[in-house]
Amino acid sequence: MSTPPPLVYVVDDDEAVRESLCVLLDVSGFRAEGFADGESFLRHAKPGASCCVVLDVRLPDIDGISILKQARDRGWESPVIIITGHGDVPMAVEAMRVGATDFLEKPFDGDVLIARIRQLAAESEKADDAGQVIRSAFARLTPRETDVMRELVVGHPNNLIARHLGLSPRTVEIHRSRVMEKTGAASLSHLVRMAMKAGIDPG
Repeated sequence: MSTPPPLVYVVDDDEAVRESLCVLLDVSGFRAEGFADGESFLRHAKPGASCCVVLDVRLPDIDGISILKQARDRGWESPVIIITGHGDVPMAVEAMRVGATDFLEKPFDGDVLIARIRQLAAESEKADDAGQVIRSAFARLTPRETDVMRELVVGHPNNLIARHLGLSPRTVEIHRSRVMEKTGAASLSHLVRMAMKAGIDPG
């Protein structure tokens, strides 16, 4: 008997988005099950059944962060990718603090989402040395670059970082570029993920 494809839960109140994600997952070799709200997800989804959860951060009944907290309290260990249509980076960062794996801003490239889910589905628990490798990357930052990095992972834009640190926006941009280069982060969400894995809490 063949093994069924990995299951992905999709929680999004936008029917068009939810259905298009489910179709995309189906044609990409996954099984997809969609939920329009947090209550139905928490009531019907089974902990341990899915390889990944794609969760909208803004829902009509319970926000994504509260859903994530409840799911983790119930023993959910599946990776969770937060999606948001509002560019709400601080909220996405807060979701990662309570256990989300990644976040994507709408509209996002479906190929990027599928690639990330494939990566999560294929990953085993080999992340033992990953934290040390990441900490070594952050250790290469200068004190000022570290200051900028902490502001970035909180979700502050360059002009606000400049005000907080007493720098010009151009200087912040230079430091930001060096932070991304030295850490090897491919995107802001990647940098946030790395900071969390390194045990850096921006506060």
